Amino acid sequence: MAKAQVGDIIEFKDGLTGVVEKINENSVIVDLTLMENFKSLALEEKTVVNHKNYKVIHTANEEK
Repeated sequence: MAKAQVGDIIEFKDGLTGVVEKINENSVIVDLTLMENFKSLALEEKTVVNHKNYKVIHTANEEK
C-alpha cells in the first residue's frame, strides 16, 4: 500500500474524505473541510488517520 503524500486526497472511515496536511511515521493529519457536507457532520476540522486505515483517491501530482 502506498503512503499518502502532502496534498493527496484520502478516503477513510466509511466515506469521509480529506486533504493530507502532514505525514507522521504511522499516520497522517487530514483536513476534513474539503467535504461538501462538512458543516452538517459536526466534525473537528482536522483528524489523525493511521496509514493502515485509508486509501488515496487523488494524488497531489495528478492533473485536475
